Amino acid sequence: MAETIPLFPLGTVLFPGVVLPLHIFEPRYRALVRDLMTAGPAARQFGVCAIRQGWEVGEGAVTALYEIGCTAELRQVHPYRDGRFDVVTAGRDRFRLLDVVPADGDVPYLRGRIERLPEADADARAGEEAEVLAAGVREVFARCRTLLHATLRAGEQTGDDETGQPILPALPLPSDPAMLSYLVGSAAPLTLDDQQSLLAIDDPVGRLRRQLRLLKREATMLSRLHAVPVPLAELRVGQSPN
Repeated sequence: MAETIPLFPLGTVLFPGVVLPLHIFEPRYRALVRDLMTAGPAARQFGVCAIRQGWEVGEGAVTALYEIGCTAELRQVHPYRDGRFDVVTAGRDRFRLLDVVPADGDVPYLRGRIERLPEADADARAGEEAEVLAAGVREVFARCRTLLHATLRAGEQTGDDETGQPILPALPLPSDPAMLSYLVGSAAPLTLDDQQSLLAIDDPVGRLRRQLRLLKREATMLSRLHAVPVPLAELRVGQSPN
């Protein structure tokens, strides 16, 4: 069933169960936060869609945004006297973007007609395969972290952000294969297109299978070429399990 929700285009991919902090300073998104704060708890959600590389969100918003996004639930709000907000959100449901409702005089931000996408049900055989794939993802993700930090040290880069925290900190990985696929998809050194391709996969087995291939590719690049697969700035966005 289609529904209309506020949209927040970003240069990042949000996954279900992953915490996303945001600093809100643009007037249209200040209005969005104020509207969400006056809504009931169940309605305090907006859609996060990643912006396609090389595009700007203007008149052709629907073509500038990826088709699959994730709803974000507003969890915490810290207002500033000048009207800005620091907010903490958490990814909830994947969705398909059907259409974009342009901003107007009454609502200054984009809205989207969306269809929520349920997680595919897994049978016993798929569950067993998911556990095997999850073990492989954990192993290769850990290897990527080790190789990445070694590559950064070799290039005389600290691998720390401005707060002194590692770019890819050690994370407590969930035991549930579906949640593991989302958290690793969010935290792994992958490109925006790679992360978006993972978000678009409906079932955990398919997502873990592709994720394992992508992580092996990045581990090979780090090991043989000693190259960081994505810009360091893209790795500085803190992600944590909800």
